[in-house]
Amino acid sequence: MIKDGEEITHEAATAALKRGVHLLSALQASDGHWPAEMTGPMFYFPPLVFALYITGHLNVVFSAEHRKEILRHIYCHQNEDGGWGLHIEGHSIMFCTALNYICLRLLGEGPNGGQDNACEKARKWILDRGGITSIPSWGKTWLSILGLYDWSGCNPMPPEFWVLPSYFPIDPAKMWCYCRMTYLPMSYLYGKKFVGTITPLILQLREELHVEPYHTINWRQKRHLCAKEDLYYPHPLLQMLLWDSLYTISEPLLSRWPFNKLREKALQITMDLIHYEDECSRYINIGVVEKPLCMLACWVEDPTGDYFKKHLARIADYIWVAEDGMKLQGIGSQTWDTSFALQALLASNLTSEIGPTLMKGHYFLKHSQVKNNPPGDFRRMFRHISKGSWTYSDQDHGWQLSDCTSEGLKCCLYFSKMQPEIVGEKMEPEKFYDAINVILSLQSKNGGFPGWEPATAGSWMEWFNPVEFLEDIIIEHEHVECTSSSIQALVLFKEFYPEHRRNEIEKCIDKAVQFLEDTQKPNGSWYATWGVCFIYATWFALSGLAAAGKTYNNCSAVREGVRFLLEIQTDDGGWGESYLSCPKKIYTPLPGKRSNLVHTAMALMGLIHSGQAKRDPNPLHRAAKVLINSQLPDGDFPQQEMTGAFMRNGILHYSAFRNICPTWALALYREHVALPSKNF
Repeated sequence: MIKDGEEITHEAATAALKRGVHLLSALQASDGHWPAEMTGPMFYFPPLVFALYITGHLNVVFSAEHRKEILRHIYCHQNEDGGWGLHIEGHSIMFCTALNYICLRLLGEGPNGGQDNACEKARKWILDRGGITSIPSWGKTWLSILGLYDWSGCNPMPPEFWVLPSYFPIDPAKMWCYCRMTYLPMSYLYGKKFVGTITPLILQLREELHVEPYHTINWRQKRHLCAKEDLYYPHPLLQMLLWDSLYTISEPLLSRWPFNKLREKALQITMDLIHYEDECSRYINIGVVEKPLCMLACWVEDPTGDYFKKHLARIADYIWVAEDGMKLQGIGSQTWDTSFALQALLASNLTSEIGPTLMKGHYFLKHSQVKNNPPGDFRRMFRHISKGSWTYSDQDHGWQLSDCTSEGLKCCLYFSKMQPEIVGEKMEPEKFYDAINVILSLQSKNGGFPGWEPATAGSWMEWFNPVEFLEDIIIEHEHVECTSSSIQALVLFKEFYPEHRRNEIEKCIDKAVQFLEDTQKPNGSWYATWGVCFIYATWFALSGLAAAGKTYNNCSAVREGVRFLLEIQTDDGGWGESYLSCPKKIYTPLPGKRSNLVHTAMALMGLIHSGQAKRDPNPLHRAAKVLINSQLPDGDFPQQEMTGAFMRNGILHYSAFRNICPTWALALYREHVALPSKNF
């Protein structure tokens, strides 16, 4: 404990750092990765339960103990008003309240059952707002599949979209991969107008969740209906006109001869694309939203086929059990968390104490690199090169990411200059070159880096975003975080292999730096896509600029970024930001302007990269004091607010950050900030 008025000594910083390093090492799995949950949203688990219920596998996949833990998680995160939020810290919305209520009922709870009258309270919340017909479009799709809503109340998702020529203005290849892979199976199920077996329980739920008799509902009038609690991204008029045109003109035509032949052909092509994605991702699929949809589509095609059986085998990849019960992850975060954990450990300069940990981590990263591009004519299947990349999770997943590739590459480059008897044999140069090839292939004309695939579409396509509670999901966008990671990796690679594609790499770095400078906000911050939010992005931006040789003295963007961080430092010396910054797109402090340890660590690292230690180390000392005094005796740090994000309105729990970021920050603090020693 550092007392008020007491200086942090080198010994005190080292002791705290060692506690953090040893705990972080102990959390490593036997194969070398760091297991951690990436959860938070409350719409992840119910669709899987729905799909398993429809296929008759709910009690096969989930035992009584599994179901008990699923229920525990739902109960833990029910809001006081009876509803559930988009994520565990959010206000109640119709989408998640309806999905979780139905999930409770399918798992065996009665209409007035559940912990603390959970079902009754949730049903009241739903009925007080007019029933489930005001659920957003994704909810309408799942309710139609279950038989609790009618497909005629959904906006069209024609499978014919997947056979449009590449020159068509709205081309599947131009879509963001997650959006594409969500609507691919949705359009198959829509085209089939598939409805599961109407069981007695489904009939009961029809009575429980609608405010008028089911068979008297005018479904056509419900297509554009969305509860006000859910409406983050209202549909523009142009989009409404598109849906109405498809609904009134194309859908009636495609259901009649001879146009129904086109639908049959489109459904087969759609299913071929689903199978291709399944095989490429070893049946993990790109993420948790897409997994139950693709699995159900395979079952609809062939209930006893191998495709469906292979899907069942990979459900376990998403499951995570914690104190608050069993939940599903968005996708495994093995590679991402491992690359960050290893960089934190390497920064500690305690190699002699953690050699086996580093060797196992290095082994995991080397064997997690994607070895091949997607099979066959992958561009015709709307895929990009992946050979040499790293995914967010593991090699099986198969989906390349610019920042994961960059962070994995950085780690392997660091290990390549270390003694092999300590960290293992270094990676072959050709595999480094493959990673560089992926990174360079992803840069946009504006210099920024998207996540998964080149950003080639016009921003006007976002006018057709059909998801009411998320934003910027239709096309790939460039991100500050991905751009920074790519800059850092390219600069480091150039040090080791200065002649390999030298001109391309130098131009790429220059353009990426310009992107960071161009996207800085007037207050000196940057906006993040994948974290909360302005602190997260500013840490990345300052790190990337520093790697490219930009300093406080020669770069105004660095000066403005430093000014932003110093201005928002809290009274206790830390930093803290509310998740509301993400949807509001305005920096929003935590209530009471309290600090958060992950944000404190990120801001501390950003300032250190900017050279703050030479200008005025006092803000750094204050931040380090917060971290040291908050550390638990075993080296752990308390769990606080969630710090991950996606698509402006979604918030994620990056559980590993609570250990990685403070430890990493203390390592940089001890290395770069002059500290007094008791020995002198």
